[in-house]
Amino acid sequence: MSTPVYAVENLVIDLYTPTVSVRAVDGASFHVSPGETLAIVGESGSGKTVMTLGPLGLMPEGVAVDLRGTARADGRDILTLSPAELSALRGGFFGVIFQDPMSALNPMLKIGPQLARQAQLYAGLSPEAARKEGVSLLARSGIPDPEDRYDRYPHELSGGMLQRAMIALALAARPRVLIADEPTTALDATVQAQILALIRTIQKEDGIAVVLITHDIGAVSVLADRVIVLYAGQIAEEGSAIDVLTAPVHPYTRGLLASVPDFRSESATGTKEIPGIPPNQAQLMPGCRFADRCDRVLPACHSHRPRLQTIATGEVPHRVACPVVIAAEGIATHD
Repeated sequence: MSTPVYAVENLVIDLYTPTVSVRAVDGASFHVSPGETLAIVGESGSGKTVMTLGPLGLMPEGVAVDLRGTARADGRDILTLSPAELSALRGGFFGVIFQDPMSALNPMLKIGPQLARQAQLYAGLSPEAARKEGVSLLARSGIPDPEDRYDRYPHELSGGMLQRAMIALALAARPRVLIADEPTTALDATVQAQILALIRTIQKEDGIAVVLITHDIGAVSVLADRVIVLYAGQIAEEGSAIDVLTAPVHPYTRGLLASVPDFRSESATGTKEIPGIPPNQAQLMPGCRFADRCDRVLPACHSHRPRLQTIATGEVPHRVACPVVIAAEGIATHD
């Protein structure tokens, strides 16, 4: 495997508001290499977006953030950078596809000038070259009649076209890492498939690293090389997409996959939901975060935090944080 282009180690993120503090991420590590797609999956509120965008300083206003650990990109620990240094790295090294393009794009400016501005700032293009680059990016993103769309305001485009424009904006600075935060939310099935195919094509052509934040298992099966399953700010399982999707071990991963309908099976009897709700991360108790919802729980699960154990080695190790299932099913470990 090639050297990671973005690597996070032992990341802890605490969020503070005037009334509550939340440990959104608790000791998580991940990395992604050029040409690779890493999918981070889990229910809403599991910490996927905070874990990925928190180190980049992309957090909501009005929330105080305390980050610990390391996050290395371009040979530097980005947690130690000044706001100006982080802004420069964020604009040129990282591109972000936000799940709501209407809130990410400036509604008062036409689409084209927003693309051109990015190209001027981070790719060093002249105004004329930046306009040509903007039109080219719109065309590459699959937007018909890009010259006309260049001079349109965001509200004049459909949801699918807006998401394509968001992808074009993320690529304007020619990033090395593309972060796609729920890129197919609120799109119909046909447009979803087109957006996923577009991201896959761009990655193959440019050789960039992609971090896909999603709860859509279908998107994971289409795009991902590796998968991290996140629950209440902790990694429950990680490994290759094939291993995690076809041979899941952690009860939470199995629950996520069981909740996805299988339309290929004539004998399918419907989906199975995970009982209960995620824990309140402002009042976390010791032990496994999934214990209160788990059908394999033992008394020790409520008092001992499980560590990730390697159950398969190779180019992409398969790791699981559930000693109960590992022991009960006789799964060998390699730690």
